[in-house]
Amino acid sequence: MDLSNVVLRDISVHYIGNKGTGGEFIKSDAKLELAEREKKILAEAFMSRFVTDKDKYRFNHPVALDYSEVYNYCLECLAENDSFQKNSVNIGRHLFESSTHPKIKPGELYVCYFEQCSIGNQYVDAIGIFKTETKSRFLDLQVENDFDFQMREGVEVTKFDKGCLVFASNAEQGFDVLVYNSTRGEDAVYWNETFLGVVPQADEYYQTNQFLSLTREYIEKQVTQDFEITKTEQIDLLNKSVEYFRSNGEFNKETFAKQVMADESMISSFRRFEETYSEMNDLELPDSFSISTPAVKKQARVFKSVLKLDKNFHIYIHGDKDLIEKGYDAHVGKSYYKIYFDEEQ
Repeated sequence: MDLSNVVLRDISVHYIGNKGTGGEFIKSDAKLELAEREKKILAEAFMSRFVTDKDKYRFNHPVALDYSEVYNYCLECLAENDSFQKNSVNIGRHLFESSTHPKIKPGELYVCYFEQCSIGNQYVDAIGIFKTETKSRFLDLQVENDFDFQMREGVEVTKFDKGCLVFASNAEQGFDVLVYNSTRGEDAVYWNETFLGVVPQADEYYQTNQFLSLTREYIEKQVTQDFEITKTEQIDLLNKSVEYFRSNGEFNKETFAKQVMADESMISSFRRFEETYSEMNDLELPDSFSISTPAVKKQARVFKSVLKLDKNFHIYIHGDKDLIEKGYDAHVGKSYYKIYFDEEQ
């Protein structure tokens, strides 16, 4: 994906209040008329949050895709050039109707039409939907015969709070969609689910990412409840999990369980946890899939192989757990670790 040369063709702005607390929806009657330089600055600012296309989404609806509001508005925008302003208002009104939770902040909605988005080996158009909620104070300095400034309030163009890009590809499956949200919790749920109605695309990146998240959750939280296990053994399980994904091109659930888990009782415990976790998170992970290297690299950063000892020492364990031995010194009344190694580097 290369978004460095996108062209902002059209842009329209609306104000979205919180309907649940008595806010207003104020629509604009026409597109913004901007100079080419201003369009270029805005295009670069909006694209700056989308640095990867690995976490891809698609529009979805529990009944049928035809009932997805934002999907249909984008579909018409991309098919009919003269429908942009009308559908930007439709998108704004739908966001207003979705803004009923008391924690949702009011703000400006920017609906954009982009051209020349490079996806894979083709150029496609895209609809951008961005919401700004956070204002910043800044000084407007004028220098003529003397210095004069005014304190103003506005939005930093590179710091919109929520956004999505809807690319004109895979329309029949719900488009290829990228989503950005600077917040979590209820606020994120309303943007992704209530307003946009998007779900992750179940590709190899998603499957790898989700299974590694499931595994980390089990090792860090569940395994210590089901078994008497040391911290070093827990870290060893984390290392083995990541190593399996690093050294294989294809994932197989049975092979993974046998290579990573210690025995049949832990395998059974893991399977029970997987079933509960999948149900709670509405996951349907296949028993085998191709492993995504970028997803493994992303997850490896949060698989903590660090043994923290009070506030004095951190021991990073990357390999054989049998080379570290735990004991207790009764004379000083403290626990200790003995580490075996061949050479100091």
